[in-house]
Amino acid sequence: MAVKIKTKYGTIDISNNVIATVVGGAATDIYGIVGMASKNQIRDNLNEILNRENYSRGVVVRQADNGVTVEVNIVVGYGTKISEVCRNVQDKVKYNLETMLGVTANTVTVIVQGVRVLGED
Repeated sequence: MAVKIKTKYGTIDISNNVIATVVGGAATDIYGIVGMASKNQIRDNLNEILNRENYSRGVVVRQADNGVTVEVNIVVGYGTKISEVCRNVQDKVKYNLETMLGVTANTVTVIVQGVRVLGED
């Protein structure tokens, strides 16, 4: 599925992979985030940090009436305040979606899949 934006010049379709890439890039820029995690770690058999090419595995995008709802799966660094990191992720994801794509994020749900020591390989 894709988000459709109607303008006076026509219709713009933005795919979920583009939204997932913007969301993943915004989330990994936050201090305290080690990386993105897969939403289905058992099915994907991934217990590792996702690369930039795989952000769509860690982000779930659902279309709503007047925007999107986003679910972000992250791994945080040990010693950081998880609630503050999650709030920062929500704010940055909403801001980036609105400024870069013109898409309103109604809900941004952050799921912490794990905690890792910063500097652990």
